[in-house]
Amino acid sequence: MDQLALLFVLLLGALLSVPVGDRFGLPAPVLMTVLGIVLALLDFVPNVDIPPDLILPALLPPLLYAAVRRTSWRQFAANKRPIFLLAVALVFVTMTCVAAVAHAIVPGLGLAAAFALGALVAPPDPVAATAVAGQLGLPRRLVSILEGEGLFNDVTAIVLYNVAIAAAVGGTFSPWSAGFDLVLSAVVAVAVGLALGWAANKVLGLLGDATLQIGLTLLVPYASYVLAEELHGSGVLAVLTTAMFLAEYASDADDVLTRLAGHTVWDVVDTLVTGVAFGLIGLELHNAVRTASGHWAELLGWAGAVVGVVILVRLLWLLPATWLTKRLHAKRDRDEDIPMSLRETVVMWWAGMRGVASVALALAIPLETDDGSPFPHREEIVFIAFGVILVTLLVQGLTLPWLVGRLRVTADTEQEKEFERTLARRAAKAARQRLREIEAVEELPEELTEQMLRRAFDIGLRISPEIGDEERREAHEQRARRIKRLRRIQGEMLSAARHEVLAARSEPGADPEIVDRVLRHLDVRSLR
Repeated sequence: MDQLALLFVLLLGALLSVPVGDRFGLPAPVLMTVLGIVLALLDFVPNVDIPPDLILPALLPPLLYAAVRRTSWRQFAANKRPIFLLAVALVFVTMTCVAAVAHAIVPGLGLAAAFALGALVAPPDPVAATAVAGQLGLPRRLVSILEGEGLFNDVTAIVLYNVAIAAAVGGTFSPWSAGFDLVLSAVVAVAVGLALGWAANKVLGLLGDATLQIGLTLLVPYASYVLAEELHGSGVLAVLTTAMFLAEYASDADDVLTRLAGHTVWDVVDTLVTGVAFGLIGLELHNAVRTASGHWAELLGWAGAVVGVVILVRLLWLLPATWLTKRLHAKRDRDEDIPMSLRETVVMWWAGMRGVASVALALAIPLETDDGSPFPHREEIVFIAFGVILVTLLVQGLTLPWLVGRLRVTADTEQEKEFERTLARRAAKAARQRLREIEAVEELPEELTEQMLRRAFDIGLRISPEIGDEERREAHEQRARRIKRLRRIQGEMLSAARHEVLAARSEPGADPEIVDRVLRHLDVRSLR
């Protein structure tokens, strides 16, 4: 098997892991990690040959962009306190504790290298956490916090990692210089993200065509990441800023086709890239086994100690952090999402799985220092990092569904339904208001006005049938059954038309471009 065949296997596994995970109640990223481990144990599967400095730029931008599409800037702003405590403060604390333990137990491991290890294992993976949380039906507030933590902790950890690596490679460290680099990296990233978001928004308006617009959104995350890195900013923060800007300002309510097609394309990209990323984590077992050859007991002991620190520190930090957030929570902060019970805090603790960023940072550790000597304890650091990733992904990822079930931490479906009913009423009210505005400038027949009023109310009923009284719901259900029958008949008619047009594609003298254009017209007509 060559590298291309291995990539195909990972892409196919990414698709199959979704239905398999749904069938057995297991997270797809965890299944892909298991697949990677199985492949790594097979003799005919080659070692992964990807330059370490390309892993982050290749995998993180689309994953981050896809994750931001599921949230909003207002949600981040409302949760700034819990996100800060988790994404910034907890990363600092975890890095410091891991560095202290690693420096103490690994003979000859310098502080700079120890801090590099702490930085790369500190951030929980945003993709793994949100994939698992979304599949388990957790309360929306917990999913929001996990999303915010996962997206912003990579920013903090990667900057701290770069500072630690620079100190280990160069042999010098300045707290003032490190602090300045941290601030400068954030400022540059935000500036690049806003500038590219504004420019992309303008270009999207000029393109017009849905295919071209979606194509541009596939390029923008990479452009934002690379440009920010070239200017010594945080590529991760730049991608987040660009994605949030476009989510806020580049959404056209009437551009239905682009929105539907865009969601489909990004769902495909998210599924495939996520699968490849976590498959690569499992495939790194090759390197871990080679590193541990001859001194397994020693390396496993070090890895176990660091795993214990990572897991324990998260729990010991979350308990007081959650209490503090509750104390600071005021009535005016009604949009802020915080864990409401000890059970929810425990679930948040166990959802702190490491993943793509940690693997990429571990593999990106330089081979040599500035003076030409080997990077101190590089192989040991990579092995320990892999141990942390593997244990948190497999042990926590596979047992989290069981833990959630035991603690009975589930979404408040009644609250979600109430919000859905509120949106349904608002949608119906907006439709009726627009009808009145049209009536003010156009003379409409009375029967047409009554028909349009019924349709305006039906807009809300289709979203949430519970907003109408019993009589109206029954009338709506009768109309819905009649419309469903008409659509079924119309669908069969359109299907016959599509088959006929498609058959013409293979006839002598048929222009396939014209056939495809007519077929596209029928396809769009079928969506209405």
